[in-house]
Amino acid sequence: MKLIKTFLINGIILTTTSLILRCIGMFFNSYISQKIGSEALGLYGLLMSIYGFAITISLSGIHLATTKIISEEIAIGNTCNIKKVMCKALILSILTGCIASILLTTFASFICTTWLHEKISCTSFYLISISTPFISMSSCITGYFAAMRNTIKPASDQIIEQLLKVTLISLFLNHFMPCGLEYICISLILGNVISEIISFVYIYILYKLDEKNFPVCKSSKDFFEKRLLAITIPVGLTSIIRSGLSTIKQVLIPLGFEKSGNSCKQALSNYGLISGMAMPLILFPNTIVLAFANLLIPEFTEFNTRHESSRISRITKKIITYTLLFSVATSILIFLFAPQLCNFMYKSSAVTPYIKLLAPLIPIMYIDNVVDAILKGLDKQVTVLKINILDLFTSIILILIVIPQFGIYGYIFTIYFSELLNFTLSFLSLRKVH
Repeated sequence: MKLIKTFLINGIILTTTSLILRCIGMFFNSYISQKIGSEALGLYGLLMSIYGFAITISLSGIHLATTKIISEEIAIGNTCNIKKVMCKALILSILTGCIASILLTTFASFICTTWLHEKISCTSFYLISISTPFISMSSCITGYFAAMRNTIKPASDQIIEQLLKVTLISLFLNHFMPCGLEYICISLILGNVISEIISFVYIYILYKLDEKNFPVCKSSKDFFEKRLLAITIPVGLTSIIRSGLSTIKQVLIPLGFEKSGNSCKQALSNYGLISGMAMPLILFPNTIVLAFANLLIPEFTEFNTRHESSRISRITKKIITYTLLFSVATSILIFLFAPQLCNFMYKSSAVTPYIKLLAPLIPIMYIDNVVDAILKGLDKQVTVLKINILDLFTSIILILIVIPQFGIYGYIFTIYFSELLNFTLSFLSLRKVH
């Protein structure tokens, strides 16, 4: 009963936090889209996909590794090992963050010339490279808090980070926007980078205050390096492949629009309409699902460590049923009220048809998140990543074939195929396990 109460309280905290963050993000995204236009929004979306790839390299599965190993130590009563795990995990996160930073600065010129048509210089990428070690260490610490079932501290960190990001970007845009597209992108990236660094300082202080509650084991024999690497190496490599393919996919989409007959400006605008406006609105209610899904990883890790198979099966069925009911209701509401939502968020009806086309996919998207979280808790994180990689390979092939022929509707078809394929494979994998 105590476990259920803790889970629900943490779920409510995470859901509330995520909803606050998503609301801030949605309204700020609306403000940004109206202020900078769809072309700049599309270019920023491409920048953020490359930013995401750099973050993936810097993280290399460190959040999941920290959460799982600490959860396993708690399950068998070895809380005195927590400090050792965190010390080694933080060192590893610094290393991977620096590798990401070096790679990003090395290839910045190539990316700007080949992928972005020299619309901007390398400055944005140099700024991004500063933040990757801090993001990696922050992820490691939030993995610790996830394992400890302490959601309040990382939740407060996320809210502070988001508020800082909104404030800084608004200030920078007001100052630099008249200078052109280059400075718009720098303003957006700089706001992200500064807020990430301050966020790390805050979460690190919270961690140092929290770790005082745990003693250190006297025994010097441990295998935490091997256990960390056993998770981070396969997860990191497959995540990098996945993120690399995802970045290529995002870059190919506007290029596909150009091949379908659009100008470069129109191609970026179409990309901004779907990725920067339609998808954020479609995925907004998913905040609630993701909040509880992330809490499932340490719970299922402990169940799996204690070999509680019947409990795993029973809880899995309940979670999927509740998610299905919620997602179907959400899908119907978004489809019916798409025009009102678009006018309220974006003061435009241009994106309404695409939201209506994507709304039926909502149950598949939301349930897939829950299934993936359960699989990760059952030590099948590499399986999840392999499915994602296969999904991306297939999507890239479709993008190359379909979008040049059918334009924006070809892109929507690709999203449908990708989501259905990913969900089917993930659900079959879960059936094999339980």
